[in-house]
Amino acid sequence: MNDYDDIIRLLNQQGWAITDEAIPVAWQAALLAQARLLWESGQFSGGEIGRSAHDTRQPSVRGDAICWVPPGSDLADHPFFAWMAQFRQVLNERYDMGLRSQEFHFARYDSGAGYKKHIDQHRGSDHRKVSIVLYLNESWDASNGGELCLYDPYQPEVEIQRFAPLGARLAVFVSGVMPHEVLPARATRWSLTGWLRTDDIV
Repeated sequence: MNDYDDIIRLLNQQGWAITDEAIPVAWQAALLAQARLLWESGQFSGGEIGRSAHDTRQPSVRGDAICWVPPGSDLADHPFFAWMAQFRQVLNERYDMGLRSQEFHFARYDSGAGYKKHIDQHRGSDHRKVSIVLYLNESWDASNGGELCLYDPYQPEVEIQRFAPLGARLAVFVSGVMPHEVLPARATRWSLTGWLRTDDIV
């Protein structure tokens, strides 16, 4: 059994997987340090809804600030991204998914901010196939809230599970299927969020 087998098994069974074992804590700590440096240097901007020229910030719907990880940058050389590229290759070998690229951004939520229920595909585009969230928070207390809440794809009003954003916890789910929500937190909430895609990211 390789590093990806349990994740893939759960994706096949239920459309989502949560693991606290796959990602080393040292990776989480290094990525959090990078995210904080980028935040302190003003590299984050408010997350937007959609991708067209008419889309704007709606903080009452989506309250995070984000910073994209440029492909080919020094930051993109972190071993987490190589691990994800290998995961993408395994999915292609086993299921011929046609995954050609990956994209990631850091996300920071201030206390009280969240992201209301949505799915991870833009209108008119289905290139995002697999969603990835790596939580970067240190010593997260359950009383802080900020859970990832997953809903039933066939009954989107029905909650399936919710998970605290514990450091080094990895969430993986099918992008166009799983409705999900980021519940407001009582502390600053950090993550690295991305997608495995069927198109090329330049």
